[in-house]
Amino acid sequence: MRDRAITRTLLATALAMLAALPAHALETQARAAWVYDMTTGSVLLEKDADLALPPASMSKLMTLLMLFEALRDGRVTMDTEFTVSSRAKAMGGSTMYLDERDRPTVRDLIQGIIVNSGNDACVVVAEGLAGSEDAFARLATQRAHALGMVNTTLTNASGWPDAGHRMSVRDLGILARHLIEDFPEHYSHFSETEFDYKNRAPANSRNRNPLLALNVGADGLKTGHTQEAGYGLVGSAMQGDRRVIFVITGLERDVDRAQESERIVNWAFRQFSLRTVAPEGARVADAPVWMGEAETVGLVAAREVKVLVPSLQSDAVQARVDWQGPLQAPLAAGQQVGELVVTVPDMPEVRVPVLVQADVPPAGFLRRVGTAARVLAGRATSMLAF
Repeated sequence: MRDRAITRTLLATALAMLAALPAHALETQARAAWVYDMTTGSVLLEKDADLALPPASMSKLMTLLMLFEALRDGRVTMDTEFTVSSRAKAMGGSTMYLDERDRPTVRDLIQGIIVNSGNDACVVVAEGLAGSEDAFARLATQRAHALGMVNTTLTNASGWPDAGHRMSVRDLGILARHLIEDFPEHYSHFSETEFDYKNRAPANSRNRNPLLALNVGADGLKTGHTQEAGYGLVGSAMQGDRRVIFVITGLERDVDRAQESERIVNWAFRQFSLRTVAPEGARVADAPVWMGEAETVGLVAAREVKVLVPSLQSDAVQARVDWQGPLQAPLAAGQQVGELVVTVPDMPEVRVPVLVQADVPPAGFLRRVGTAARVLAGRATSMLAF
C-alpha cells in the first residue's frame, strides 16, 4: 500500500479546449536562431542554438553585464569616471569618439556601448574593471560559464573579430534574460534611440536596433555585424503579460535583419496564446494520508501555472498531478510532495511542485489502532478470497 506511484489527471474543462500546433513551424533564413518566452520559460524556436559562432557586437552585452554587476556590488557608481587609454582611443569600427583627455562616466559608457556600439567604450570598461582587456576577457568568460553559457569563449570586450571569440545564440539569449531579470534599473538604457558624447558624432548617434522604431513592444537589446558573423540581433519585446527574447545571426544584409526580426516578433506573439492552467493557490488534487488525523489532504501548485498554447489545431493539453502515496503523516503546510505536470504537443513539458495545503498531524492512539485493524482485516479478507 505504501510508496505506490499515484497519478491523477487534473480535472479542468478548459484544458480539453486548448489547441496545439507544432512549435517549430517557423522557417528562418538566419544562420542560427533562438526564440524564448520569458513569461513561461518556453523555447519557441531553436536553430543551431548551441553552435559557437562569432557574435560580433552582440557580445558587448557581456561587457555590460560585467559593468552592471560592478554597479550592483558597489565597486563603481553611475558617476564614476574612467580613464581612456591610447589603445581604447585607437579602436576602429563603431565608436563614441573618446580621446585620452576624456573622463567618461559609467553612465556615458553604458549609453556609448548600447547606442553607439562603441568599441572604444568597451575597452575603457574592460581596462577600468580588470586592468587590461585580456584579463577582462578571461573574467568575462568565467562569469559566462557560471551563468550556464557553456558555448561562450571571449577574447575581447567589444566583439572585435578574433578566431577564438565565440558565443552561441542560446548563450546570448541566456545573457539577455539575466540583463532583463537582474538589472531592471538599467534595462531602460537599451531602448534609448540617440546618444552623442560631447556632440562629437551626430552621424553615429542613433541606435541601430531596427525594432525600436516599430510598434511591436521592442525595448532592446543589441545589434551586431562583421563580415564573418553577418548581421545579427539580440532582441526583446513585451506585449501584454508576455515578454519574448530572440537571437538571430548570420543574415546577409541589415534589411534582412530588420525584416526577420519583425517577422519573428510577430510570429512569437500571434502564433501562441497564454493560458492559465492553475491559478495561484488553487487546489489541484486530494491525496490520501497514512496514519494522520485527516484521511486526505489537498494539494496546491507552488505558483500560478501558465502555458503557451500554439493555435489552429485541436490537440488537447494534458495536466496531471504525480506523487508517491499515500502520504505519511505528519505533514506540514507548504511541504512539497509531488509535481503538477503539464504537456502541450510539441512544446517543452512544464513541471511545477505541488505542496501540501494544510498541516496534518499524526493520528492519535485510537485512530492508529483503528487504521491498523482495518488494514489487518483487509489483508485477512484477501487471504481468504485467495
